[in-house]
Amino acid sequence: MQPMMPTLSFHIPEGEQWLYEPKYDGFRAILQADEDRISLMSRNGNDLSPSFPEIKHFIEKQIEKWRPFFPLVLDGELVMLKTAFSADVASLKRKWKRKSDETTETYQLLVFDILLLQGEVITKKPLSNRKELLSSVFQQLGLPLHVSPENPIPIQMIQAYHQFSQLWEKIVQHEGEGVVCKHMLSTYENKKRTSQWLKIKNFKEALFFVTGFDSNNGYIHISVHHKGAIVQAGVFSHGMPDNQKQALLEIIKKKGKKENHLYTIEPAICMKVRFLSIDSGSLREPSFHSFALEHDWTDCTFLQLKMAEANVKDVAVTHIEKPLWPKYDIQKQDFLLYLLEISDYMLPFLKDRPLTVIRYPHGLLGEAFFQKNCPDYAPEFIQTKTIDGIHYIICNDKKTLMWLGNQLAIEFHIPFNTWKEKQPAEIVFDLDPPSKNEFHLAIYAANKLKECLDRFEIASFPKLSGNKGIQVHIPIGTNIFSYEETRRFTSFFANYLAEQHPNEFTIERLKKKRGSRLYIDFLQHAEGKTIISPYSVRGVENGTVAAPLHWNEVNEQLDAESFTMDYCINRVKSGICPMKHYFSIDQHEKIKAIVEHLL
Repeated sequence: MQPMMPTLSFHIPEGEQWLYEPKYDGFRAILQADEDRISLMSRNGNDLSPSFPEIKHFIEKQIEKWRPFFPLVLDGELVMLKTAFSADVASLKRKWKRKSDETTETYQLLVFDILLLQGEVITKKPLSNRKELLSSVFQQLGLPLHVSPENPIPIQMIQAYHQFSQLWEKIVQHEGEGVVCKHMLSTYENKKRTSQWLKIKNFKEALFFVTGFDSNNGYIHISVHHKGAIVQAGVFSHGMPDNQKQALLEIIKKKGKKENHLYTIEPAICMKVRFLSIDSGSLREPSFHSFALEHDWTDCTFLQLKMAEANVKDVAVTHIEKPLWPKYDIQKQDFLLYLLEISDYMLPFLKDRPLTVIRYPHGLLGEAFFQKNCPDYAPEFIQTKTIDGIHYIICNDKKTLMWLGNQLAIEFHIPFNTWKEKQPAEIVFDLDPPSKNEFHLAIYAANKLKECLDRFEIASFPKLSGNKGIQVHIPIGTNIFSYEETRRFTSFFANYLAEQHPNEFTIERLKKKRGSRLYIDFLQHAEGKTIISPYSVRGVENGTVAAPLHWNEVNEQLDAESFTMDYCINRVKSGICPMKHYFSIDQHEKIKAIVEHLL
């Protein structure tokens, strides 16, 4: 069975007879399950199960629940979710090529249609009926009716919306691929691209300059620049009117250089090009929009391209070549690019937390200052909450993050509770050695603390402080404890470690009395106090990051200095995010038992 396909459209169909679903960037997959076989077939008829066995294994473990629905065929998209409305196709492709379980990243089959139920072909039923049947099957199987990256169940149902605008706002916010519009009376037609299903893609638009033309295939080559270097962005052939293309080619042939079939030209001609996303350094589905002759080629920066991809191009950035860490040639544009790349991993920790930042308006060589109050000149999209007379910024989205980055807010410090609650959402131990030279003490202390927490089956997550220590985060799962109650928890473990290892650890607040011992700071976990956010850069000499770690990385080989912005970006791009599922852990009952025992 080969899937029914939507037709690309730039016109949004509206009316009561239309449903709207998120379009995810992944592999189209049809799940076929009966007594003899469970398979996951691609649109080209290839079995995806060897590369993605978890779907099959999940069904086999619950085979008695599934058997009453056999033979069963479901249509969906195989994805690696970034958010509830967007997916990471690059990571999915890496997983498919490896054909193994080397990555810790999880994938999901997001189902949107049902084609065969208990052996009955139901493709001729209208979509509205098929949706009702699909929802009923999912409810009986105990499968999620909504998409959630935090939900560990690998088979989930895509929710349909009745209002396009309601969904489109979420797609743009989460950088999703687009929306599929489906007529409620449409039947399912195998192998057909139909106008009853329309796909509206979330195209972005950025500035590029022309660098060449290939006479063999008719492709126009476009680029951007970054720190003096030309960066090839891709090629396109669609969208440009014939008369404009002819005029452009005449200029390229007249002023460019030819080598075999390829003409090259110096940066000068600017244009706006639409694209879907950037994959492995190249534009996906690029098409010409318009010439931008009012722009100089120097406006076509790599940063503006990445901001366009992230739907934050309307955030004004200035002085992008300003040196921030001169010794390491790190400019403001490098820092802003880091914030863009790390935002999906950092924003969950900033969400709804009253923010304190440390700003470095003149880079690391200039003076820095703390900022709690939102400045009067902040744009309207900046969300604030007033707490004890202070107008705190709430950084819940990339636009706010990038605006703060442009203000050269380097360090992001967060409290342990959101503005909505007075109770902490997590517990954090700060393990602070006397200096970087005693970093080995932080490693030792972190592992000793883990041993204690493991005895009580408490999940914990180590994180570099970005400076000289290690911090251990413990998710609570629900805001039910007061700070007084969590203080009992932190005090108990801190005192125990200090008593067991008096020559290495101390809870003495006065630095002059600590000597060469590591300070276990449990008092920092209190109302009104803050901790450095995971993935925040620190205002230190080489711009290291408060990077989350796996526990097996906390050993004598751990080099905190290596966790630079570039290194951390490469980690998350390769699927290493130790705190990815941090907010899905609920262990308040275990912590409650400890707290009550300490009364």
